Amino acid sequence: MLERSWKSVGKTDIGTVRKVNEDGFLDSSQQGMWCVADGMGGHDKGDVASKMIVDSLQDIANKNSYPLATQEVMNVLQSVNSRLVSMANENQAVIGSTVVVLVFDHQYAHCIWAGDSRIYRVRNNRLTRLTQDHSQVEELVQKGLLTPEEAERHPNANVITRAVGAGDELDLDVVSDVRLDGDKYFLCSDGLNKVMSDAEIEHLLVSTPLDSIAPLLINTSLERKARDNVTVIVVDN
Repeated sequence: MLERSWKSVGKTDIGTVRKVNEDGFLDSSQQGMWCVADGMGGHDKGDVASKMIVDSLQDIANKNSYPLATQEVMNVLQSVNSRLVSMANENQAVIGSTVVVLVFDHQYAHCIWAGDSRIYRVRNNRLTRLTQDHSQVEELVQKGLLTPEEAERHPNANVITRAVGAGDELDLDVVSDVRLDGDKYFLCSDGLNKVMSDAEIEHLLVSTPLDSIAPLLINTSLERKARDNVTVIVVDN
């Protein structure tokens, strides 16, 4: 089977407050895999955790051709989780990271994640979020106790309930989406969606040439004084 390469762009920025960029991303378009990992700010070695995720996924991308098996991706993340927990026990600290991975096969786009980094799809000029945040405020939204807008401004908006390295057991969610010609997929860390609404993201994704989207999204977040690291990947199906 001939390998196929998709057109994709990725970009990351430290933001306007942090001294270290704890985000990492993988753009492995030839193997049909993309990842955003957001090291847990305020914890030790968040950048180490996100880099370990990205490097481990890059390793299986280097050793395999398209399509990659979602189970293998999940196995890699479970392995990284075990390594981070061991490191954390030695350092008596939490060393963790959120993760979202987008994997294409011949028919589907598979979303694998833990935490509050996100994957969206644009179809027929409409933006749809495919992942659901693993966070305290998202649980309140699902119960009808908060609106999505209130959740973004809530004082516990940064409190996540799942992450790679956060505990002995890593609970990953998986959603599979049938790919259609013309679809566009978008991955981001929460540094972006904390300062830009879904409606604004939709407008830029629909109206901007692919090569210009990532810099424009990053620059907009910086103009709005993004307090967190910001990472984005855009993939044309």
